[in-house]
Amino acid sequence: MLSLALLTLKARKGGFVGTFVALLLGAAVLSACGILLESGIRAGSSAERYAAADVLVAGRQEVELSFKDLDGSTVKESQPLPERVPLQASLADRISGVHGVKAVIADVGAPVRLVTDAGQPVPGHHGAGAEAHNWSSLGLGDFRLTTGHAPRAAGEIVLDTELAAQADVRPGDDIRLMTTSVPRTFRVAGLIALKGGGAPRRSVAFLADATLRRSVPEASVQAFGVLAAPGASPHRLADAIQSTLHDDTLAVHTGDGRGRAEFLDVTVSGSNLVVLAAAIGGNVLLVAVFVLYATTSLSIRHRRREIALLRAIGTTPGQIRRMVAAEAAATGLLAGVVGCPAGLLLVYWLRDRFAGHGIVPSDFGLALSPLPFLAAVLVTVLTALVAVLSAAHRATRIRPTEALGEAAVETPGLGRGRRITGGVLLVLSAGIFVTGLAQDADFFTLVGLANSLVLVLVVAVAVLGPLVSRTAVSLLAPLLNRTGVTGYLAAANTRANVARLAGAITPLVLAVSFSSTVVFAQTTGLRESADQLRAGLVADHVLTAPSGVSPELAQKVRDMKQVASATGLVRSKVVALGRMLGAQESVSLSAQGVDPRALGSALDLRPREGNMKALSRDTVAISTTTASWLGLGVGDTARLHLGDGTPLRAKVVAVYERGFGFTDVTMDHDLLLAHTTGKVDESVLVRSAPSAPDLTPALSHLAAAYPGTVLRDGLAVDDQLAEQHANAWVNYLVVGVIVAYTAITVVNTLAMSTAARRREFALLRLSGTAHGQVVGMMRRESVIVIAAGVGIGTLLSAFPLVLVSMAVSGTPVPAVPGLGYLAIAGATAALAAAGTMLPTRMLLRIRPVEAIGAKE
Repeated sequence: MLSLALLTLKARKGGFVGTFVALLLGAAVLSACGILLESGIRAGSSAERYAAADVLVAGRQEVELSFKDLDGSTVKESQPLPERVPLQASLADRISGVHGVKAVIADVGAPVRLVTDAGQPVPGHHGAGAEAHNWSSLGLGDFRLTTGHAPRAAGEIVLDTELAAQADVRPGDDIRLMTTSVPRTFRVAGLIALKGGGAPRRSVAFLADATLRRSVPEASVQAFGVLAAPGASPHRLADAIQSTLHDDTLAVHTGDGRGRAEFLDVTVSGSNLVVLAAAIGGNVLLVAVFVLYATTSLSIRHRRREIALLRAIGTTPGQIRRMVAAEAAATGLLAGVVGCPAGLLLVYWLRDRFAGHGIVPSDFGLALSPLPFLAAVLVTVLTALVAVLSAAHRATRIRPTEALGEAAVETPGLGRGRRITGGVLLVLSAGIFVTGLAQDADFFTLVGLANSLVLVLVVAVAVLGPLVSRTAVSLLAPLLNRTGVTGYLAAANTRANVARLAGAITPLVLAVSFSSTVVFAQTTGLRESADQLRAGLVADHVLTAPSGVSPELAQKVRDMKQVASATGLVRSKVVALGRMLGAQESVSLSAQGVDPRALGSALDLRPREGNMKALSRDTVAISTTTASWLGLGVGDTARLHLGDGTPLRAKVVAVYERGFGFTDVTMDHDLLLAHTTGKVDESVLVRSAPSAPDLTPALSHLAAAYPGTVLRDGLAVDDQLAEQHANAWVNYLVVGVIVAYTAITVVNTLAMSTAARRREFALLRLSGTAHGQVVGMMRRESVIVIAAGVGIGTLLSAFPLVLVSMAVSGTPVPAVPGLGYLAIAGATAALAAAGTMLPTRMLLRIRPVEAIGAKE
């Protein structure tokens, strides 16, 4: 069968081009997603400040939650922690008592900002801020002192060489350091660099241990570096330390794990990348199955005579299935091998785009191994096999005596199995939609139902394709009959070949429905978020800085006579247990800390119930979406884990509506600030007192004492919604893949269908039909395909978009930009027209007497 399959591939190269290209694109995207997935799992950079430590003890940068699954089994899920987990200084004594430990060195540090004498902030490496550490921790790293001396006096500091170059300072010069207060001046005592001569990945400054404790009071123990005694194995020592500490909140690292503990941004980005890669890969695989099924179904339909002849001469259904399976496996294998190098190029492009949207750091390294490529090839071959065997199922089951007759005339209707399956899917779709409407404001349930609904509807249309096509023809054919002979011919052809028409319409429906649902769900969410943000910010002045605002600034502003209220705004994340469609899952929620006294005057979150001003260190307020997800209301107790892993049991005192524009959880400012890494505010919101003189000059003068702080009239909407824009971009990427697949399927499907009609065209021309009339007939047929595909796709997307809009804004009207819809519909129409008209014009160049005798 393999030799026969290879001969078939050679003889029908044109018929397999579309399948090959679709599989190649799938292999490229899947291999790229595989690389991203592996990179996210193995995310990390080589240790720098901890390179000399044999073992490193740090906080575990994830929290693990246990809950009961639907079947009663216990499930454990982990969520990454965005804030660095601090350690207790007393932990050093316990580590020192472990056999094999030579020395334990505490690494104490905190993010800082450096400012030149002219008041200009000094950017760190890759634009990230610098960190200040205790000088005694230098021995843990891969650094050497290149110039000057260690910091001895209280006012001395040592910088890395690149940071000093950015600030244009050298030993003996002064530089100002700012943490959570106004800048303090330090004298540069020396410069350090990595022993290899390069710049450290994170800009670093070192202070004497005592100076760090006084000047940077928010500095905390970030890790303990352990030096092993001579002859002690680091791995065995790590096991011994782990057993001694016996604390789930701590992590013991050796080797590459030290780098992951050092660079928290890489670790958190890696966790996010795993989710994104899995989501993109899953969507691509889902679309690939639809696309390949449509393509292979058409190919099998065009081979009815060949299969009929094989059945008539005694070939068994199993042999035919093995033949088409061998063809698919060979095509999939070749496409996978060719597509993987393309995936390697694609993954670097994706990495750069992710970095541009802040999803990963700009220097995020990719992990390359053969595993993603092997997996992509395997999945590509399996996908091809599943698609072709599904498509060939009916063709191989017909009886030999019926085979030739079946091949000669297209089957007039749907089989019983397809009618039943399609009916069940439609009933299921209606049930999902009605259930969604009945859920009222349960946001996450509505979004989940909307995603399921569009998928079920597309499958239903694919199953009921001929029936859908017949309905579309019955509606559109009367209009075509009024356009003359060409319209009459087009209407007659579409009535007689509804199965062929269904093969052309289905990929258009897939493209329009999926693309519209994904894109307009994002635009609906972004519109609501922007509206809530603008309506909720009632402050008339905002103080902000790229690297954060010192918390004491809010207090100074609050003490001004012209100010009615002011609050620092700090953001982080919290982890909790949510519930969607009856199943529990761990969730990461956005959180903000504000001064309760400023709620309603500087910030209006529109409380639905409860008292927002009752916020304290043991209470929280949650958004309506969070309330639905967590199943909580006013008076209930929320069990949360703060950004640094600290557990918090807090009473819910209010539920508010403007969570999309702001955050899921709101809590006391000082409580949340204490559990962040930087200990700085994102901004300060100021509401001026009634009849007060212009506050702008006074605020500008106050901000000048904190270099880098700027005064604005409001929050920058795009900056506040940066994370949502990044998520939207990822979804637009998925849409791009869907459109690319659609382009392949539509062009291939229509081109194959058109090419199979060369004898029909020749007969029409020999019977007197003019060249232009054939072109006009095909043009009108393409109008039916485009109108049906775009119209049905738009209709299918309307139902899930209603659910999304109800979830987001409480109204059934989604945000659908006209230009966006025209772009989707126009691109789909252009592809369909090109797939029909280009092959038509090529076929009409062949003389009719030659075309009428051509092989099938």
